[in-house]
Amino acid sequence: MGCLVHPADVAERAGAKQLLESMKSLPVCSRLQLMWADSGYHGQPFSDWVQQECGWRVQIVNKDPKQEGFAVLPKRWIVERTFSWLNKWRRLSKDYEQNPDSSRACILLAMNKLMLNRL
Repeated sequence: MGCLVHPADVAERAGAKQLLESMKSLPVCSRLQLMWADSGYHGQPFSDWVQQECGWRVQIVNKDPKQEGFAVLPKRWIVERTFSWLNKWRRLSKDYEQNPDSSRACILLAMNKLMLNRL
């Protein structure tokens, strides 16, 4: 639905706001109601901003406080699985690009190929 490449010194919430700001007017996002996020996005100011600006509810996926050891959390591994798919592409296995726009283009090409293979 959207892709944003920014420097590593941009905080998760600030980067998410940049991405969501560019996506909120897309027709594909008009039916979106709920957004899952990990604990890096926890906090009322971020949730309130998403609700006011985009009209979506943010649900933080936290681990059970009683949990000991590793356990797969629902919806939590979707992003990591996508990164794994992208890392199969040689140009995306390391950060070879100097320009963020080039990195973004490589990500979009890889995802298009992945989606086309599934048709």
